[in-house]
Amino acid sequence: MSWNICVVGAGKIGQMIAALLKSSTNYSVTVADRDLAALSVLNRQGISTNQIDVANPADLANTLRGFDAVISAAPFFLTPTIAQAAANAGVHYFDLTEDVAATEAVRDLARSSQSAFMPQCGLAPGFVGIAGAALADEFDTIDSLHMRVGALPLYPTNALKYNLTWSTDGLINEYCNPCDAIVNGVRTKTAPLEDHEIIGHDGVEYECFNTSGGLGTLPETLDGKARAVSYRSIRYPGHRDILRLLLNDLGLERRRDLLKEIFETALPRTDQDVVLVYCTAKGMIDGSLREKSLINKSFARTIDGTTWSAIQITTAAGVLGVVDLMRTGVLPAQGFIRQEQVKLSDFLNTEFGRLYRAGDVTEQNKAA
Repeated sequence: MSWNICVVGAGKIGQMIAALLKSSTNYSVTVADRDLAALSVLNRQGISTNQIDVANPADLANTLRGFDAVISAAPFFLTPTIAQAAANAGVHYFDLTEDVAATEAVRDLARSSQSAFMPQCGLAPGFVGIAGAALADEFDTIDSLHMRVGALPLYPTNALKYNLTWSTDGLINEYCNPCDAIVNGVRTKTAPLEDHEIIGHDGVEYECFNTSGGLGTLPETLDGKARAVSYRSIRYPGHRDILRLLLNDLGLERRRDLLKEIFETALPRTDQDVVLVYCTAKGMIDGSLREKSLINKSFARTIDGTTWSAIQITTAAGVLGVVDLMRTGVLPAQGFIRQEQVKLSDFLNTEFGRLYRAGDVTEQNKAA
């Protein structure tokens, strides 16, 4: 059965989602945004568009009627408005938000809806939750699960060793907002930028530290089962110390508007990036204490003649993989859907989830 999808948001991720949907025989796609210049780019690629003010819930609900599903690729602060419009129009809803409050608003709408609502469907939260849950399921009893994700420049040059690869607002939220976690068996909030660690992969050294939003609903799912669950962002060493200077010493945590201006003025964007997913779990298997890791490393690549960044590919594939599972009846068609309800094998076998296979999903395990 073919689905008709409305993508709200014509930014970098929205463009990638639309391009993948257009290339599939199972979907038709329209992109809605108020930015005529961005929509014109998509029109030239043969993608249908609709110029509307997506902040107007009544207009958006009218636009969404007749579609099977809407995918929000808009800024996090528009999430409740777009989700409400989806509920009013009776269409399935998916988004990419990492914002905890926005996700709670979506959950509230799902309680009385006849359609499905599945937020947090990109990379992190999103694919990392699917991968982490799959790793935890391999244990008879799970002790700890630590997920780490980084979207990084391949060729870092500045002191932060970082380039902008996605939403600046989302990035600042990650660095400033409290982080969900399980610590000593208790669901709690931890401080961003804390729990610093050093890891290595393929001969490259990275640092990791707490950031907000990446776990999605996993702390709820593993509450009472795991002693420790965390999410940390991966960066090149030295990044966190500069963030502490900016956010804490210079007080920019209280001036997020100024911090955004600084980032967008001083940090160039790049399509030459790498996305590293590094999940590690520890627990009991057949009476033995074991540790397993799942690693996925994705790079920018050319698809149908267009070069896309690694963050565009992994984020778009994250949401479209679960859309495909709902279209084919694998996922429930009503209510609030969590990422960890998705089986990793099912996801990787969808036409879009296969894009993660290019990043080589590998497992490593050892006796602890």
